[in-house]
Amino acid sequence: MPTVKVRNLQNKEIGEVTLSDAVFGVELNEGLIHAAVMNYRANGRSGNSATKTRGDVSGSGRKLWKQKGTGRARIASLRSPLWKGGGNVHGPQPRDWSYQMPKKMRRGALRSALSERVREGNLIVIDELSFAGPRTKDFIGALNTLGLADKNARAKTLIIDSLDNENLVLSSRNVEKTKVVNSFGLNIYDIIYHEKLVLSRAAVEELNDLLDPKREGKGEGNGTVEAAPAADAAPAKKPRAKKEAAPAVELTPEGDIAPLDVEAPAELPAIGETTEEGENNG
Repeated sequence: MPTVKVRNLQNKEIGEVTLSDAVFGVELNEGLIHAAVMNYRANGRSGNSATKTRGDVSGSGRKLWKQKGTGRARIASLRSPLWKGGGNVHGPQPRDWSYQMPKKMRRGALRSALSERVREGNLIVIDELSFAGPRTKDFIGALNTLGLADKNARAKTLIIDSLDNENLVLSSRNVEKTKVVNSFGLNIYDIIYHEKLVLSRAAVEELNDLLDPKREGKGEGNGTVEAAPAADAAPAKKPRAKKEAAPAVELTPEGDIAPLDVEAPAELPAIGETTEEGENNG
């Protein structure tokens, strides 16, 4: 695991901190970093550039002169793109340039960029970034002591600490080439743009926890889906009743169909008897 010396604001070594190998010891992946930077810049575009088409520009819609007989070019409207003051063809229109990038890819780009800054020696860990008051002079003096600025030039510095440190935020907001963010606001563009990274000891612990690859695999309930309870289960389908097979047809030795063993219907009364009973009832 990589180790970095911890310094105070007087640039004196007071100890060492061990960085997570899974966060600060990753190989450089230029393609992934490039994709993350392009995604960050695309999401930051306002996308409000616009041009007027022939339906947007002002002007009459009537035909200025007749189609034939004038010797001039035919014209339908002053707003035609062929004429001065007419509309624009295929010009830019307001649109949304943002697109989503997978979370694992964004975090992987951050880990790769931070690891490269560690290998370059451009990552500085400070024990505590505390100032007596919000004074820009004290902040610039601390940068000079740490070797991040001098009279001729000042390195682009990104400071990662808690935004609750009001003295640090107020002291640095008027200093050029310097930016203060917290661990949750860290992005790939700031890491690439700034040459030096200054982290507090607390910020190192937060980044170790936020960018840990093991954290990405953990989901609610460990990513497992529990089986539905028996009460919510769909009722089992009843088995269908089997249809009785039709009686087989038997053949006699002569080849005729044998009569089936079917009970004969009850005998109906004769027609005469039915008529006589009806007359007696009448």
